[in-house]
Amino acid sequence: MPPPLKRRRASSFIDFGGILRQACCRRSLEEVVPPPFDSVFQPQIGNENRCVLKFDGNPYQPSGNCIGYHRKKLYYWKSVSSTLCCRNALTFFSQALALHARNSKDDSVFVSENLWNKCNGPFHIQPSVSAHYCGLDNLFHGNSLCSRLSLSSIRLSREFQDALGKCSRFNSSFDDTCGNCTKAVLVARDYLLDDLKVRGDNNEKAICGVAVVVSIVAANLDNPSSVDDLFSYTGYVRLKNSVAKAIIATCIVVLTLIVVLTLLKCVGKGQKKGYRRKTHRKPSKEITNTWSGLYRFSKAEIENAINYAGERRSLGRGSAGQVYKGILPSGQAVAIKHINKGNTSDSFTREVEGLSRVRHPNLVCLFGCCIEGGEHYLVYEFCSAGNLAQHLLRKDCVLTWERRVKILRDCALALRYLHHYIDGCIVHRDIKLTNILLTENLEPKLSDFGLAKMLGMEESKVFTDVRGTIGYMDPEYMSNAKLTCASDIYSFGIVALQLLSGQKVIELDLDARDQLTRKAKDVCMGKRPLTDFEDLRLGGNIIRQDFESILQIAVLCVAKSSKGRPTVDVVFDEIEKAWKNTMAEMNAKRELMSSSIATPSRSLEVIPL
Repeated sequence: MPPPLKRRRASSFIDFGGILRQACCRRSLEEVVPPPFDSVFQPQIGNENRCVLKFDGNPYQPSGNCIGYHRKKLYYWKSVSSTLCCRNALTFFSQALALHARNSKDDSVFVSENLWNKCNGPFHIQPSVSAHYCGLDNLFHGNSLCSRLSLSSIRLSREFQDALGKCSRFNSSFDDTCGNCTKAVLVARDYLLDDLKVRGDNNEKAICGVAVVVSIVAANLDNPSSVDDLFSYTGYVRLKNSVAKAIIATCIVVLTLIVVLTLLKCVGKGQKKGYRRKTHRKPSKEITNTWSGLYRFSKAEIENAINYAGERRSLGRGSAGQVYKGILPSGQAVAIKHINKGNTSDSFTREVEGLSRVRHPNLVCLFGCCIEGGEHYLVYEFCSAGNLAQHLLRKDCVLTWERRVKILRDCALALRYLHHYIDGCIVHRDIKLTNILLTENLEPKLSDFGLAKMLGMEESKVFTDVRGTIGYMDPEYMSNAKLTCASDIYSFGIVALQLLSGQKVIELDLDARDQLTRKAKDVCMGKRPLTDFEDLRLGGNIIRQDFESILQIAVLCVAKSSKGRPTVDVVFDEIEKAWKNTMAEMNAKRELMSSSIATPSRSLEVIPL
């Protein structure tokens, strides 16, 4: 294990490349860190000391690159530098600054030094990362000429408008689209530097670059899908050079292996066979390759985390093994899955290779793994509120209508990301209530990729073994083993129907599923009243128009034939419309009632019973 890291001084350069490289194309365990801040940061005493930036719509995503030894500098955009660990933090802050700038009266891109210093604390869900640790101390108004820029002043230039256009309309041509966006942002940045006459100042170069990115995000805040695309397509361009290097390195390795194998053949056939047996015994140890960014835990570290303070707490069982809560030496809580020995060659490989390359706010983050002594473990971020099934079963409180729509909207967003992944459609194959985890703020995260299957760019379906959970599985897939992206759509439709009706089940059997779908179809056809499908515990506190819209799209999702189901884009668009309308209606109601209600609204949380 690498030596412990010492806290470094804040860099005078900002890792603007971490933002843009994600935006254009997506310490040691013994480190001692200060206590975390708020729902994102731990609150300081007194409202006057709270961070003014709002993060509810853009939760920070913990990075597996922060667990291991990742001190290597990354230099981006010929102007800024940082480490792999800080990429998600930079993306996070860029969106928060964009929201604040758009809503502020003077539309300044950056906040004052006093206000910025109140946002420098470590993240609650990853205490080892903070604005200070990532070298973002100088991202405040008045620090430089570039830091005094406003959204309106940046938008005046033709160069920025060109960058906005090229960075707002992404398509399947990743190389051209991302490359054009990257070049346009640099041109807009250099225009600002020339206009301010600070072209040779590296600090100004970095801050002007951040200002351009924040301005692009601010212009697209009303179109969340554009912002999501902006930050999900970025890994492609960032990896191009490293992929080229990897190809060259691979060719060298292959040539070397050919020479070695030729020599072995000369030595003798028996030795050749022995060599092959030896090289094929431990394939799983090669899973965590150089690009995965996963930390390799030792078994001792795993056992210490699970038995922290002498307590061993089980969180439940996944598709491939038991899940425990663990505490790392830094104080960070994690979820640790102990893979059943019978599943190690299948489920373990799928989860590591799948989750190590996908990153999305609504997908559970894989930090690392352990392969030692015949045992296999996976280490994930910890979602403290449990799973969605547990909340539907609770008797003391009930999820509000707004929260249910938000959960469905975010899950559809995660599914859209998987189905439009760069290398092809990733079919989850096990979408259900218990695999939708909830954070402390009830933000959903899709988990358990033990059954996930990748469909190549040219594949619309594959024939494979039938795996999944009865009640959520696509009937077409169950009957002919034909797996398509529409199989996930069916499972999502069942989840949506359960959230609408509040059906108190953890696992559906086929009879219960059929009763649920039949009742939903009857309501849509007008054979039964809408109230027959409502969760009575909501007390009618729903937006009827949006309830009907989501019910209709859910019924289409559970069509018996995959040809009759909508695509994930249609599903997301419909639920996104319902979410926006629900929030507008609920906000209007709250404004009317504000004069008579003394306590703040908790509409996005739960209703006590």
